Amino acid sequence: MQMDIEFEDRQEETVSDMIPSNRQRKKQSFLWKVLAMRERNGRTIERSSNDSLDPLSVSSFDNRGSEPSMSSNEAIQNFRVFAATWNVGGQCPTGNLDLSDFLQVRNEPDMYVLGFQEIVPLNAGNVLVLEDNEPAAKWLALINQSLNGSSDLASKGLKPTASFGGPLFSQKPSLKKIKKTFKKLNGKRLRSCNCVLEMERKAGKDFCFRCQESNFNSDDSSTEEEDENFPIPVALATSQMKYSLVTCKQMVGIFVSVWMRRELVQYVGHLRICCISRGIMGCLGNKGCISVSMSFYQTSFCFICSHLASGEKEGDELRRNLDVIEILKNTQFPRICKTPHSRMPDKILDHDRIIWFGDLNYRISLSHDDAKRLVEKRDWPALFNKDQLKMEREAGRVFKGWKEGKIYFAPTYKYAFNSDTYYVEGVKVSKNKRRTPAWCDRILWHGGGIQQLSYVRREFKFSDHRPVCATFNVEVEVMFRGQKKKVSTCNFQNIHDLVSTRSPYYS
Repeated sequence: MQMDIEFEDRQEETVSDMIPSNRQRKKQSFLWKVLAMRERNGRTIERSSNDSLDPLSVSSFDNRGSEPSMSSNEAIQNFRVFAATWNVGGQCPTGNLDLSDFLQVRNEPDMYVLGFQEIVPLNAGNVLVLEDNEPAAKWLALINQSLNGSSDLASKGLKPTASFGGPLFSQKPSLKKIKKTFKKLNGKRLRSCNCVLEMERKAGKDFCFRCQESNFNSDDSSTEEEDENFPIPVALATSQMKYSLVTCKQMVGIFVSVWMRRELVQYVGHLRICCISRGIMGCLGNKGCISVSMSFYQTSFCFICSHLASGEKEGDELRRNLDVIEILKNTQFPRICKTPHSRMPDKILDHDRIIWFGDLNYRISLSHDDAKRLVEKRDWPALFNKDQLKMEREAGRVFKGWKEGKIYFAPTYKYAFNSDTYYVEGVKVSKNKRRTPAWCDRILWHGGGIQQLSYVRREFKFSDHRPVCATFNVEVEVMFRGQKKKVSTCNFQNIHDLVSTRSPYYS
């Protein structure tokens, strides 16, 4: 009899454990809504990834839109990132400059990361006195025109949005004016940190778990103080736009902007920018870098646009090495996340995916005549064997652990303006002004989950440099890891088991 009573007691305890309390039901209901939201978003992104495209003659593009590779605790999806660097030699663009070929818009990447150097002449006025941001506004306008041009919209019967390549050019555009125009186009702006504390409190979490909709809180709008720290962190929420500006920043002649497909911007968070000056006396902004840190879903990204020390005298490459070392050491992103256990990194090398691009200024360790002879023979392998960046990396003195794609294109510097030649025959140039052709403009990456699909230069005669572009296939974790931290008030393992049969994104 006593055994029967004990069995009945244990059975009652088991049954009572299986019946959730009201509080537990509320938590489970909330989590079901969040997970259902994630499932819908996952299907949406998967559909958008299957859009038709015109490949860059690279078979690896076929990976886009394929089923994400998954493990027991995470789902990985591939996105295409287009990175480009261009030293424009202090030339201010005109409104009729078409960047469509430079940006390879026909391939429709998911993200654009664009870096420019010398968007203003590096004279004392721009370096020491007042930064001229009118050229930056014009470049931003031209990029927007190419990515969201009115020609495609008109063919679909849609009304074009405000064109920054048109009337604003005659009105001396500034970053501030374009910022105000973006505000008019979009009711809400992307916050630097979009962790939602109320959701975390309700879910009983004690780690950083972002809401998958940046507009979950209707009062979620950035402050003017945030705007000063993160210039133009806006998302254009209009159905007529293909791409939205995530952020842009200028430091004297260096200018960087990040764009994303409009439907993906809501998954960007923790946006931070850090500038390091390495110019005159090691402290002025005519040389240095702008670094952008952000999260995309649950993967951290860092983009570094730099302009390193110039010069082709023996030993100048060591100054460039020092610039890289100081940038890695001194770049410190501010801690802005509102959650106490956020894992967003504050140093460059702590990010998951890192792309470094710019005018790195490494030269060819050959005499001008020897380099000229190899250039005329188009013997790029022999010329590249004397590339300073290649030699410094192989010696382990700089960019240790970083990767760069193979170079199959001609040196990108130094051209005569509006010319296809590195030097003008019959024109005498003093040795002080004569420059040996070199691959000054480079793109490197660091971290796993990055596959380079293309590495090319584009043929624009606008400046004495040719722009360089690279396309990457980047793996992104699109769901949180189930074992980041144990949650005391909610059993995530049980929830994971319940939803594992509903969608492949939760397997």
